[in-house]
Amino acid sequence: MPKAKNEPDVARYADMFSAMGTEPRLRIMRLLLSAHPQGLVAGEISAELDIPASTLSHHLDKLKNEDLVNVRRESTFLWYSANTDGLRELLGFLYAECCTRNKAIEPQAVVQCCA
Repeated sequence: MPKAKNEPDVARYADMFSAMGTEPRLRIMRLLLSAHPQGLVAGEISAELDIPASTLSHHLDKLKNEDLVNVRRESTFLWYSANTDGLRELLGFLYAECCTRNKAIEPQAVVQCCA
C-alpha cells in the first residue's frame, strides 16, 4: 500500500527501533551518547561494555546501517559516535501525534529533552 505524500516512513522508523531493540545495542547507544560529540573507538566501546570485538562489530554495523551511529576514520582508528540528527528525527516521529492531537506531553518538553 503506497503511503500518502506527507505520511512518515513508518517502516524506516520501525527498523531504527528494531536496531536498538537488543540490550547490547541499547547499551552501545547510551555509551555513545555519553561520549558525544567526540565518540569512541571500537576498542574503548568493547572494553567499557565487555563485548567481544567480533560481536561489537556486528552490533555497530546494524546501528550504522539504520543511521543511528556515525563512523569516521582517523589514521588506523574508526571512531563511532551517536547520530543525534537521526535520533532527533526518530523521537520527533514518536512524539509527533502525542504533541499535536491530544497534548499528552507539551511540545516544549520534547524539545527540551532533545536539545
